[in-house]
Amino acid sequence: MSEHVPVSVGQEVPDFTIEIYDPVKGDFGEISLSTLKSQKKWTILFFYPADFTFVCPTELADLAEKYDEIKENNGEVISVSTDTKFVHLAWHRDEKLLENVKFPMGADPTGKISRLFGVYDEESGLALRGTFIISPEGKLVSSEVNFYNVGRNADELLRKFHCNTYLSAHTDEACPAKWTKGQKTLKPSAKLVGRVYEELS
Repeated sequence: MSEHVPVSVGQEVPDFTIEIYDPVKGDFGEISLSTLKSQKKWTILFFYPADFTFVCPTELADLAEKYDEIKENNGEVISVSTDTKFVHLAWHRDEKLLENVKFPMGADPTGKISRLFGVYDEESGLALRGTFIISPEGKLVSSEVNFYNVGRNADELLRKFHCNTYLSAHTDEACPAKWTKGQKTLKPSAKLVGRVYEELS
């Protein structure tokens, strides 16, 4: 896939490597998609505009509350902005809202990975608020993009994560609106046409 054409839902995501600040180790490192695939992990990329801003720390703090559950279900989260890894370290150290953030903080100062997912704003040099779920096979299964001024809800991200992990093991089923883990799913068939109400009642 050309690096100028953003990856779309249903497509395989090209491999990438990103520099990170690891809040757990308090050190720098790298993560590649190929490594996460080799570990059979689900990957969640959480793009945001910039460190030391206003809505962004509230989003990362919200996501941090769900991180343990995502990890327990074979997922990894990487937050990504166009700041450097050094700025990530300083922000994590200074912003009290980030004290529980333990997921890797990815640095994309050239915008290459942000462009890959279609969230790079050429005018500002920042990334829009994009959330992407990648399957262990490397396929993009979920995409959400918000403008700068609208923060996301980690509860909905977790719901979509559970939907996709469940459906990967139950490929003949589908999750209805507001489905949460443990609720009834649908099995599309000719018998179900026009009878969804009865099926869910």
